[in-house]
Amino acid sequence: MSSHPGVVETARLVREGKATACEMLSQCIDRIKSGDSETRAFMRVDEESARDQAQAVDAALAAGSEPGPLAGVPIAIKDNIVMEGRETNCGSRILEGFVSPYESTATQRLREAGAVLVGTVRCDEFAMGSSTEHCAYGTVGNPWATDHVPGGSSGGSAAAVAQGLVPAALGSDTGGSIRQPAALCGVTGLKPSYGRVSRWGLVAFGSSLDCIGPLTRSVEDSAAILNVIAGPDKHDSTSLDSAPPDYLSGLADEKPLVIGIPRQHRHEANDPAVEAAVEEARTALASKGATFIDVDLEMTDHGIATYYVVATAEASSNLARFDGIRYGRRAQSQPGESLDDLYARSRGEGFGPEVRRRIMLGTYVLSAGYYDAFYKKALQARRVIHDEYRSVFEKCDLLLGPTTAEPAFKIGSIADPITMYLCDRYTVGANIAGIPAISIPGGFKEAGGLKLPVGIQLQAPFLGEPDLLRTAHMLQQMSSHHLASPVG
Repeated sequence: MSSHPGVVETARLVREGKATACEMLSQCIDRIKSGDSETRAFMRVDEESARDQAQAVDAALAAGSEPGPLAGVPIAIKDNIVMEGRETNCGSRILEGFVSPYESTATQRLREAGAVLVGTVRCDEFAMGSSTEHCAYGTVGNPWATDHVPGGSSGGSAAAVAQGLVPAALGSDTGGSIRQPAALCGVTGLKPSYGRVSRWGLVAFGSSLDCIGPLTRSVEDSAAILNVIAGPDKHDSTSLDSAPPDYLSGLADEKPLVIGIPRQHRHEANDPAVEAAVEEARTALASKGATFIDVDLEMTDHGIATYYVVATAEASSNLARFDGIRYGRRAQSQPGESLDDLYARSRGEGFGPEVRRRIMLGTYVLSAGYYDAFYKKALQARRVIHDEYRSVFEKCDLLLGPTTAEPAFKIGSIADPITMYLCDRYTVGANIAGIPAISIPGGFKEAGGLKLPVGIQLQAPFLGEPDLLRTAHMLQQMSSHHLASPVG
């Protein structure tokens, strides 16, 4: 079991004077220095800046001022969310040395709430990947078995929380990039409704799909962070105008729910440990009065194709700005070389193979002669998926199923991109439909001397975070899976 306090507990200790923010930070830094060498979750630790933040929290408390709801809580930030004056690389050589001139809304709100931002954690390049093997600055290991992947693209975020290096981390989710690594590392990962959390300062991958969300040990801790980072933002025209509710206080509410289990998510390819985790959750919720029905998400098999057309099309446009000229890595110019050739060589040297693959695919589906055949059809399929979810949620309040079909795989064991893409089979639907979803630890697969986490996923209608979080929290009150730690 984890011996390190979580988000809510850390803030309580600091606010009650039982610990100082500086003490909590020092413990966090010590754990990173002693424990991160094998997993390599952290890209960099901003120790000096973090100490300044912690001292400011302690000074506010000493002066009798309100330090904020996350007072003294150390939090790590995924390397595609910018912080003013701090280097952001997005796991890519093309942004090597780039220092952001502005602060993301999410990190600004964390600072204002008294959180202490300790540094950045590794991710797949431009958040494109399901294993964090596509980071130009090194692969991250899974804390439960360091020769296995932590998932992706927020693998550094999940690994850092699972190992107890930090109580929480921010990640981003475009097709499952918070939930999938949360499942493989045995932590809680929340993808909010699209627009609930501002994307300002999140380096864009697929702008109509991208979401920022927390990775924590417990649902309670995720609710505490969502309380802070959710809300309207004038910098992001896609952020929702409505004020969010208090997600933390809503965890105590109880009401009977109808929960649907998609037939297409109970696939024969699912590992028996994954199926057992879903059944365990079903039994637990039934004991609390939940009613279950079988439902159909018949577009599940088309979700991956739809996602990889829409996401790559948007990525090819978003990543066109990275040419090594205005910022980032620039290739050494050669005599007689044209600017177009220099741009092309800078991008060729700066982008990794997975990013180049997706840019080429996105450019292809948007090109003349193929737009109608691929991109337009993908948009039509997206609408069908959206409507299918809406229809299903007329029959039930939530959906329950697996987050992934299998636990973590060995680093380097999947070379085929299509096989890797299928890791997102159960997660892309929530991004396509814009709905909230959460992955919580569901148990373990034990074989060959290894103990690997598996996750279960709950999905809710648009803006259904209160029921989503309440139900996930209820499950965690009836089990100890989320308290398990790979660190003895």
